[in-house]
Amino acid sequence: MKLHTLQPAEGSRKERNRVGRGQGSGNGKTAGRGQKGQKQRSGGNVRLGFEGGQTQLFRRLPKRGFNNINRKDYAIVNVESLNKFEDGTTVTPALLVEEGIVKKELSGVKILGNGELTKKLTVQAAKFSKTAEEAITAAGGSIEVI
Repeated sequence: MKLHTLQPAEGSRKERNRVGRGQGSGNGKTAGRGQKGQKQRSGGNVRLGFEGGQTQLFRRLPKRGFNNINRKDYAIVNVESLNKFEDGTTVTPALLVEEGIVKKELSGVKILGNGELTKKLTVQAAKFSKTAEEAITAAGGSIEVI
């Protein structure tokens, strides 16, 4: 094999289709764009969702409910999943993400009181439910709202 004999694999390279170029190409005259109209012009096409003047689908569907722009989504953690940590650990949102208990912090972490806590922990989170607060303090731990 020599450099001057190298060739690309069969079918890996395709010749560019030069539209509007005379005989042989089959794409002369109107260059495959059909006759007249907006879509035939250069730079001309319809916008996304346009249905030829018919009311678009997104305008035919009803708007439903109330969508709060300022809504906050909290990552939820149950008290029972905190048993994973050693006694005396300070549980922070960053630590929860690191341990894989929470995927993303979102607007903060909220601790819920489902399950039983056996370890004495200091838990830092954005919000706590009353039952979670009681479970943590009953186990001898403390809470910090951040």
